[in-house]
Amino acid sequence: MLELRNVDTYYGNIQALKNISIDVNEGEIVTLIGANGAGKSTTLMTICGVTPSRNGEIYFKGTPIHKMATDKIVAMGLVQVPEGRRIFPGMSVLENLEMGTCLRRDKSEIQKDID
Repeated sequence: MLELRNVDTYYGNIQALKNISIDVNEGEIVTLIGANGAGKSTTLMTICGVTPSRNGEIYFKGTPIHKMATDKIVAMGLVQVPEGRRIFPGMSVLENLEMGTCLRRDKSEIQKDID
């Protein structure tokens, strides 16, 4: 479902990820564990196209996404859900859930999913 193949990511001349390969199959739960600065957030940002990889390939459901714009990746259904960062603290839980539906066109299914 999600594959990273030999991914390298840089911040300027500083290499943050070196030769990362990950396979995540449908239904699996995978965790990234490591010390501060180990590359956990960079890996997630690279998968979502926010911090582009310089080398390697990333596939989501068999489609290459490593050269795709972030909004296109999100439209495919690959998103991050930040936890504990209080992204929209002034909004209700319902309003936060509704924010996650902004790209959906299946309005009849949205309420079902929220429920």
